[in-house]
Amino acid sequence: MAQRLALQRLLSLRTRGPLASHGRAFGISAGRRSTFNVQDGSDFQDRVVNSPKPVVVDFHAQWCGPCKILGPRLEKLVAKLEGKVLMAKVDIDDHTDLAIEYEVSAVPTVLAMKNGDVVDKFVGIKDEDQLEAFLKKLIGA
Repeated sequence: MAQRLALQRLLSLRTRGPLASHGRAFGISAGRRSTFNVQDGSDFQDRVVNSPKPVVVDFHAQWCGPCKILGPRLEKLVAKLEGKVLMAKVDIDDHTDLAIEYEVSAVPTVLAMKNGDVVDKFVGIKDEDQLEAFLKKLIGA
């Protein structure tokens, strides 16, 4: 009975508490839907290789300092393109097989893929102007 009351109080806080008015802030924005984390090899095949849209693949690692700078920068620019390109994030420690298959020898490595083929690639960190040029080339703008 005490557990049920505690659960009811907790649930009522979610709808009435200080976070309730900011509930949408925790939702998925349109830009975030363009970016996803690859779950496994079949997910990569479905969402990247078989994608009808161009895909930027960010091979990164949690321990990689430059990755922590590049990732958000790239996500922001992909979000600005409003669905013209998708961004797949691949953690090389979780998906070593994909890193080997795509010959990733350093992180960050970013691939541009179109119709299942790698059409461009860079290794290391880039500034926003260079990233914009990379994305425009990928979408043909």
